[in-house]
Amino acid sequence: MTNVCLRSFRRGIRGALALALLSPAARAVPPPPPLAPLAYQELAPGAIRPDGWLRRQLEAMRDHTTGHLDETYPKLRDDNGWLGGAGDGWEETPYWLDGALPVAHLLHDKALLAKVQRYVNWSLAHQRPSGYFGALTKAERAGGASVAAGPQGEDWWPRMVMLKVLQQHYQATHDARVLPFMTRYFQYQLQNLKTTPLGQWSEWSTTRGGDNLLVVYWLYRQTGAPFLLELGELLYQQTTPWTAYLGGRDWVMDAAANQTGAHWMDRHGVNVAMGLKLPVVYAQAHPADPQYNQALRTGWHDLMTLHGLPHGMFSADEDLHGNLPTQGTELCAIVETMFSLEQAAALTGEIAYLDALERIAYNALPAQTTDDYTDRQYFQVANQVQVARGVLDFTLPFDHGMNNVFGPYAGYTCCTANMHQGWAKFATHLWYATPAQGVAALEYAPNTLVTTVNGTVPVTIREETAYPFGDQVDFVVELKKPTAFPLALRLPAWCAEAIVLLNGQPLRTDWGGQIITVARTWRPHDRLTLRLPMAVRTSNWARNSRTLERGPLVYALKIQEQWQESSLPEEGRYFTILPLSPWNYGLPRAVVDDPAGHTSVISKTLATNTNGFYWNAANAPVTITTTGRRIPAWQLSAGVAPQPVTPRDGVYKGPVDAATETLTFLPYGCTKLRVVALPVVP
Repeated sequence: MTNVCLRSFRRGIRGALALALLSPAARAVPPPPPLAPLAYQELAPGAIRPDGWLRRQLEAMRDHTTGHLDETYPKLRDDNGWLGGAGDGWEETPYWLDGALPVAHLLHDKALLAKVQRYVNWSLAHQRPSGYFGALTKAERAGGASVAAGPQGEDWWPRMVMLKVLQQHYQATHDARVLPFMTRYFQYQLQNLKTTPLGQWSEWSTTRGGDNLLVVYWLYRQTGAPFLLELGELLYQQTTPWTAYLGGRDWVMDAAANQTGAHWMDRHGVNVAMGLKLPVVYAQAHPADPQYNQALRTGWHDLMTLHGLPHGMFSADEDLHGNLPTQGTELCAIVETMFSLEQAAALTGEIAYLDALERIAYNALPAQTTDDYTDRQYFQVANQVQVARGVLDFTLPFDHGMNNVFGPYAGYTCCTANMHQGWAKFATHLWYATPAQGVAALEYAPNTLVTTVNGTVPVTIREETAYPFGDQVDFVVELKKPTAFPLALRLPAWCAEAIVLLNGQPLRTDWGGQIITVARTWRPHDRLTLRLPMAVRTSNWARNSRTLERGPLVYALKIQEQWQESSLPEEGRYFTILPLSPWNYGLPRAVVDDPAGHTSVISKTLATNTNGFYWNAANAPVTITTTGRRIPAWQLSAGVAPQPVTPRDGVYKGPVDAATETLTFLPYGCTKLRVVALPVVP
């Protein structure tokens, strides 16, 4: 598109003042009706600069698979369709870019930025005159005409992922090509979806249409083009009815009982993870109707009640599969649930989604990958006392029995490509902008925020913390001159009472489970301190099992490990892990009744700028010790540790060793072998 055409395009689009990421002032302008105002607004990916352990995590990703997957993974490396070749033209390249692009901007890494830019440029430069985009179709590669209408195209689904990549690219760079590009594609969709609907080529597009709708409404906030609202209604009508499923409750109960092939795509864990956001995304266009926001509240509660596991995720192996700690959870389901919760938080402002996001990010996510982010599990198990090939207790074990082992390609390779967005997007959503032209710290990790407040006033806020292992978060505000703006802080529900200090002096105390705002005139070098006391507590899970918790972390029994490397021609290198220490313990009733009085917390110093931290047992900054008693009858069966049954009083009635032993518990995210849900013994 020429510069003249681009200028004409921008002049002709209503609502140009809503270019959301030019500045906080622009972000704070009320959106053109009828979309509801955002509770919080996303910042540009490069505005947040990770520090300490978080930076080390992202650097490990950059130095290994996230930064080099297109060099090491043949499916992406060889003749890639998203660069014009005949190779991968479906989901895995966009999946990888959906995480690699924000990592590049978070680290301001020139080499990785240049690498991902090639794919962005190719997509933007090869849009068909009709508006269609993406890898060349089979007909086009054979010399046929470019796609002009729906039936000539291919699956809608991979384009949905690439749209999210392009949205992030625009948020980071304001590339003038993106808005006209998206507008033409969405016009193409509106013209063709009635004759070639989302499900024309695959049911993946039908179940995941909410991701398409998300970008449509985002573009509407930038341009105000009325046809986008019409397209939004059409997409919602053609997408799996997640609002009805989540709000109606019968679906989640049926998923707990039905493991047949009937409607399995509607209980596929990754589809559910993506579908969670649909009600609140659609609610933007229907702000007067409370059913949409309520559907997610109801659905999330029911989902975690029937299928929830201690690490914060629901079972998804591949289908929803109940709440026993022997069930598995797919890595793709974890990162997609995190993204849905990040969006739900921005759209609704509800703290429950932020607390849920934190629990997943700091427990389930790090446990499923190796330190170098090269090997991962397709399914992790909550009570994972060994890692081995086999059927285990999964709804979809696959013929090779590789779903539980660690490897770059074990199970389906979707996770090989999709896992990169988990940490990356969590980092880009540590902070949000507020409608009052301030900022909100809604997740905590070491980082530095560089943004503007009150429209054009530059501000840098350095967040110094060992969180989630330590209970103190310091915010050091740097300004050229005193400036008034609001700073919002999330007080997690697990915190009984939070303490806020300003420059070392008490400012206020507040109950947990809310978002507070400190609105004042900030001066250069002001230090705001947030203390979130972390008492040891227990939570109740399947069959009256108990989990030790402290702050945002759940803790799991430490098990000595023996790693063994093997290979399989079909799936390459993989690792199994065998236990070298006993694991079949119960927690005494006294520990459950008074966890703070019967446990000891041992903390190592984790410097806020540490650069050598990995999520593993050797580096665990915090451990909890307590006592336990062995349950001799609790043994492995078919590769898993079936949870002992307890009666309604919650105490296991079978034989238990008389001797008590000292047990060590690690943060769940630092484990590979573990027991996180323990029976209660006398």
